[in-house]
Amino acid sequence: MTAAHTANTANAMSAASTARTAAGGAAGAGGPAGAVTGVLLSGIVGSTAYGLAHAGSDTDRLGVFAAPTSAFHGLHRPAESHVTTDPDTTYHEAAKWCRLALGCNPTASELVWLPGELYEVRTALGDDLIALRGRFLSARRVRDAYLGYAGQQFRRLRERGGGPSSGRAAKHARHLVRLLEQGTRLHLTGHLEIRLEDPGRVREDGERIAADPDLGLEFLSRAEEVFDRPGVLPPAPDEPAVEAWLQRVRAAHWDGPPAGRP
Repeated sequence: MTAAHTANTANAMSAASTARTAAGGAAGAGGPAGAVTGVLLSGIVGSTAYGLAHAGSDTDRLGVFAAPTSAFHGLHRPAESHVTTDPDTTYHEAAKWCRLALGCNPTASELVWLPGELYEVRTALGDDLIALRGRFLSARRVRDAYLGYAGQQFRRLRERGGGPSSGRAAKHARHLVRLLEQGTRLHLTGHLEIRLEDPGRVREDGERIAADPDLGLEFLSRAEEVFDRPGVLPPAPDEPAVEAWLQRVRAAHWDGPPAGRP
């Protein structure tokens, strides 16, 4: 795969698309989960987790929740995601999060690889999900996801144009460097390093790429070379293990038939 092909793949992708609670419980009143109930796992993600936060950075939160099992038995399925921007939070229903993670979606996947101090809600089922994190991984999907999302950042950088004063360009460039670094390490080690080993270098590389976007092609090409070498990830994820966890979630959140019905 060439770097140009990676950028084209990204275009297609964009067009297509620590408090503990009882098992299966919700975050406490006034907590980061807000009105979302059934939160199984949540934590602080994004620039704070990567070590790239600065004084003006937002605090991003990500979580997994379980809808009541009976809600899946009616005409209308429950909402699969709850997203707010003030504060910046995203909560995915358990099944949707599993589908994203089985696709090795970089943003969703980082929830189960966070440093322990960044978790704000952990339940027994959430801990089980963390224990399963390696079962979601597969070689081809990791390659496609991380190269694809890095290619998206490169495309946005090219469209926006570079320059040392372009803050958005530098942000896209930092994400490009971070995604390629995390993805290649995951390919080689089977472990997703959320907190970057050298955030300063990632910032510097981002500034260089922002000033000269064509440098991004060099980073993409080097990453492709790493992905072309044998790694440690399996050819396919362990879907039966993921399905078994999701069935435990559904059993734990069965709330019985509606009132007045047998």
